[in-house]
Amino acid sequence: MDFTEDQVLRYSRHIILPEIGGKGQAKIAAAKVFLVGAGGLGSPVGYFLTAAGVGRIAIIDDDHVELSNLQRQIAHSTKTLGMPKVQSAKETFNALNPEVEIVALKQRLTRDNILELIKDYDIVVDGSDNFPTRYLVNDACVMAGKPLVSGAILRFEGQVTTILPKQGHCYRCLFEDMPPPGLVPSCQEAGVLGVLPGIVGGLQAMEVLKLIIDKGDVLKNTLLIIDALKTTFRKVKVPKNPKCPVCGENPTITELQDYNVVYCSV
Repeated sequence: MDFTEDQVLRYSRHIILPEIGGKGQAKIAAAKVFLVGAGGLGSPVGYFLTAAGVGRIAIIDDDHVELSNLQRQIAHSTKTLGMPKVQSAKETFNALNPEVEIVALKQRLTRDNILELIKDYDIVVDGSDNFPTRYLVNDACVMAGKPLVSGAILRFEGQVTTILPKQGHCYRCLFEDMPPPGLVPSCQEAGVLGVLPGIVGGLQAMEVLKLIIDKGDVLKNTLLIIDALKTTFRKVKVPKNPKCPVCGENPTITELQDYNVVYCSV
């Protein structure tokens, strides 16, 4: 790829890194990333990947911008209140880097559309805020063989893991079944520290870029747990479960299920 003078200047801090260089930046420019959610996590993930020059970023979310979002969702602003989140995010990201193709998908992610939606993308990032979506995205990525960077936040704690189908664990190796409704509170019920999504989303974006340039160690077979109150980062090893119902040796879940996908209104 031949860079223009403006592109060389824009990405100069990447290009001077021996681990990235011009070849690595060209890989970033050619990459296609599918982002689930345009909220607390999707905002920083999309922002950093746009700044990095990822060629195409699709964002799916069917929610609208509300005032309570602005405490943490940096893709949105007071001026975009009431606007679909994907459109608000698209405008924010395009203002940052107009060279990146932002595909705004204002719709629900379901078992009927997810495989078709992600098929042309290299990496999937889960920035959703509910368990049905996390399980749906995990199962679809395992079945489609798509790398998945998953993040979660609640109160003062965040989690990040990277799932590489056939190479390591999946989300069901961590938590085989969904918790019963009401057992785990939502952000709306329990709250979340406003800066925490930025930390977790930044780590997710970092995992994506390492996957694209094929450098460094990603969080394969590992769950990174962030405690914002104690300012601690803890790694927990997550071995691949040979009896996992999705990625195990004899999977029992071979088709996407009815996950009753709903998006939190926060």
